[in-house]
Amino acid sequence: MTRHVRDHPSQETLMTDKPSVLFVCIHNAGRSQMAAAYLHHLSGGAVEVRSAGSAPADQVNPSAVAVMAEEGIDLTAETPKILTTEAVQASDVVITMGCGDTCPIFPGKRYEDWELDDPAGQGVESVRGIRDDIRVRVLDLLDSLGVEPTRT
Repeated sequence: MTRHVRDHPSQETLMTDKPSVLFVCIHNAGRSQMAAAYLHHLSGGAVEVRSAGSAPADQVNPSAVAVMAEEGIDLTAETPKILTTEAVQASDVVITMGCGDTCPIFPGKRYEDWELDDPAGQGVESVRGIRDDIRVRVLDLLDSLGVEPTRT
């Protein structure tokens, strides 16, 4: 479904009704990367997905990469990204994961804070439990957005 939106009387922009979600954590190297990958994977592209960090790391956490590979999801090409005001403004739902007050707040956005252990410095066994918790939360998020998972 599409709709036409007029931002200015002389401008008309075509927009989709696809919901958009931004996952934010401090380093954008573990929790937010796993959540974004799950949402993209489980929604079959029916949700626009972003992730970012308030202080991005140099690379995605190797343990996160390993546990997502167990699920058939490849994070090797992902890189941590800096949180921008534009990313927040472009998202319908903003999910924070331990980043405190660093996420800008805009009226009309849905905000959730997911309390999850930080996988930084943890081994695969510990990160596997965090991954599984994230998967359950992403499935609940899809349900709340009215989007059927394409995979289970």
